[in-house]
Amino acid sequence: MTDIKDTIGEIIIFLFPFIKTSVFMEKKMSDTGNSFILKGKSISPGLAEGLTFLHRDILRSLDAPTEIDKKDVEEEFGYLEDATTKITGDLIALSARVENEMDSRLAAIFDAHQLMLNDLTLREDLRHEIRVNLVSASSAVKSVFLRWEKRFLLMESQISRQKGEDIRDISNRLSNALSGITGHPLEHIPKDSVLVTKRLLPSDTIFLSRNSTVAVLLEYGGYGSHTALFVREMGIPCIADITKILTRIPAKTHVLVDANKGEIIIAPDEPQKTIFRQTVDNRSKAFIAAHERAQAQAITKDGVLISVLANVGSPEDTKRAIENGADGVGLFRIEKLYMGRTTPPNEQELIDEIRQTLEPSKGKPVCVRLLDIGADKPLPFIGFLAETNPALGRRGIRLLHEFPNLMETQLHAFLKLSGEFDLSILVPMVTLPEDIAKVKECLLKIASKLQITALPRLGSMIETPAAALSANKIKPYVDFLSFGTNDLTQYSFAADRENAAVEQYFNDSSDVIFRLLKMTLADVADLPLSICGELAGREEYVEKLLQCGIKSFSVAPPLIPIIKETIRDSWCNANLKV
Repeated sequence: MTDIKDTIGEIIIFLFPFIKTSVFMEKKMSDTGNSFILKGKSISPGLAEGLTFLHRDILRSLDAPTEIDKKDVEEEFGYLEDATTKITGDLIALSARVENEMDSRLAAIFDAHQLMLNDLTLREDLRHEIRVNLVSASSAVKSVFLRWEKRFLLMESQISRQKGEDIRDISNRLSNALSGITGHPLEHIPKDSVLVTKRLLPSDTIFLSRNSTVAVLLEYGGYGSHTALFVREMGIPCIADITKILTRIPAKTHVLVDANKGEIIIAPDEPQKTIFRQTVDNRSKAFIAAHERAQAQAITKDGVLISVLANVGSPEDTKRAIENGADGVGLFRIEKLYMGRTTPPNEQELIDEIRQTLEPSKGKPVCVRLLDIGADKPLPFIGFLAETNPALGRRGIRLLHEFPNLMETQLHAFLKLSGEFDLSILVPMVTLPEDIAKVKECLLKIASKLQITALPRLGSMIETPAAALSANKIKPYVDFLSFGTNDLTQYSFAADRENAAVEQYFNDSSDVIFRLLKMTLADVADLPLSICGELAGREEYVEKLLQCGIKSFSVAPPLIPIIKETIRDSWCNANLKV
């Protein structure tokens, strides 16, 4: 049986996913001598208590280049090749480990690192630096990667700046390999530490664990960064945007971290500790009670049965979801099956991978989404899609219409699997009725060819205001609609959720979003409505979503028990609420 502390850790990270706090402030507690509060921005919610551990060595300084003789150039080429081969192997193993232990979407980050490391332009740049400037492989790595990193960081796109962080991560790995460094300074953090450092890179987070690191405090880091994704998945509370962090927070000091509020109490007094621990205890008890009833149906106070399903990306996700009481799979993302490949998976490969992922949920409804990818996640076999704003370009169904063979292969696989599973198909990034009409036409054509008469249900993602306002015209082609509130918010407010400069505009719980949901319900009242965005997993908005006509919630596996419990305490019909 899973340790209850780990189980509770899983749930805490999802409880308040969009709490935003003001920029860094510091204030002394009026009634204590040494205790004070720091505030920053929460990028991974949760509660934690421990001793601070200050780490200063994550970012390396650029040493003076080591010069070599012309006769040593080939030898340095060899060192570079050996280090690249080693790091490539490490990244492949790391990706597999992350997929097994965490999430396939996070594993894709290291798949992307592997592709970047072996990029022909980058490798030639490194060799050119060694050959022309006569410097060692280690010096070439530092100078070339610094140039590439600066290039990305100076770009306007948040995605490009994130790639700058990836470049830094790969550079550190390659430099360590060339220097013969095999350990990592974060491997031996004392138990129950609160890590205090300027910045974390994705590969740094792998060396953290709930036993050693109970929370992370950063000077730099955004909600949409790769590091934030990792710490949220690991259940580690994290607060960023704390300026001059290494001089503000003393080492080996007792702290209370409330990453739901973005608040840290430094050197708390006994009353503060008591209040904090009571909050943690209350949250733990609530989760335990919900978990005990997880396998029971979620029926509202006015007697409406609501489905609570899971967002999954791997067999482990699905297994955990079913153990947590999932009524099925509400969203299976197949992007991982395409990442890191030089050729797309064929029909049988798709069937085998999807079957393996969905097997734990056999006998329950499952929903598989067509490939949702674009210029922000380039695929080697498609080539580079040059777009100044990938979020507003070719992604989801737009890209699949441009590469119809990809969509046809997926539909072939889905149709064949529909004989084994109670399967639905979800179409991403639908904007116009024609987007979904073309998919329906292709589905009917392939089904006829395969002599399949019982078609799987077809659904459209509602991720743009245009789709929400065109629901009545989309309706003839679909059996259900599913709201992706993350993108719906982004496109409604013209604000990238990963861009800290406009985060005040990104509000997925705004009345604007609920109005769009209600307008859609009014236009297609008899069509089943579901939701799979992060808003679905926030208990404080469950009743409001129910009253917008949502009858199916798809959430992260750890959230299922608490969302079911919240539904049981909610009303679908606001007029019946006492």
